[in-house]
Amino acid sequence: MHALIRGLIVFFLFVPIIFSQPGALGLGQLIDVPIARALHQGVVSAELRIYPGGGLLSSVLVCLTDHLGMGVSYGGTNIIGTGKPEMNPLPCVHLQYLLFEEQMLSPAVMIGFNSQGYGGYHKSMKRYAIKSRGFYAVAGKNTSFLGGLGMHAGLNYSLENEDGDRDLNVFAGFHKWINPDLVVLGEYDAAINDNSDNTLGAGKGYLNAGVRWSVAQRFYVEFCWKNILENRENVPGSSREIKLIYLAHLIR
Repeated sequence: MHALIRGLIVFFLFVPIIFSQPGALGLGQLIDVPIARALHQGVVSAELRIYPGGGLLSSVLVCLTDHLGMGVSYGGTNIIGTGKPEMNPLPCVHLQYLLFEEQMLSPAVMIGFNSQGYGGYHKSMKRYAIKSRGFYAVAGKNTSFLGGLGMHAGLNYSLENEDGDRDLNVFAGFHKWINPDLVVLGEYDAAINDNSDNTLGAGKGYLNAGVRWSVAQRFYVEFCWKNILENRENVPGSSREIKLIYLAHLIR
């Protein structure tokens, strides 16, 4: 009986901590995968991604409401360095809608569409090195446990399927706050839609890790280590990227 009482006391003491909402990430993305996080109405997120091959990718996301966001992105490879830049064929679009906000015992849920892939664009295959997310749904739960922790998981269907691999894909990730200015990021993209004979993936999935640093109010620098499992056919090694992110408030 005493053991039961002690168990109930522990349960009611720690459940509010474990399932509480503090610890949420300030942006709607880990490294490459989305999370169920919408910024406030009137907030604009501007991002510049610097990646191997002299690549630059710029993107802007405008939050029209507390639930709805719309964005556009464009870039290319060999922009930094010598030689002729190879620009992506078209600007890409991103739409997102927060279906359910996070509650004490239930996760936040977001749906969206993003036609932006990562890495160089392969014209012959009509796809990016890492396929665009396409249509996606993602859920996430945040907690103040361990100083701020968030867990995220989702699925997606990419429209980049000229290679014949049209499988539904899954992904998951986490973030862990180190202090109010520094957060560690980790994610795994199973790349189930990129593991057939005619695709670029090697069947291992994409494991990425990173650190995001808030260097000033609304300005972030992110250092990423990508493709840790070396999931690329005939392309050995992982890669390193840098992201610069700035948030502006159009409505105060």
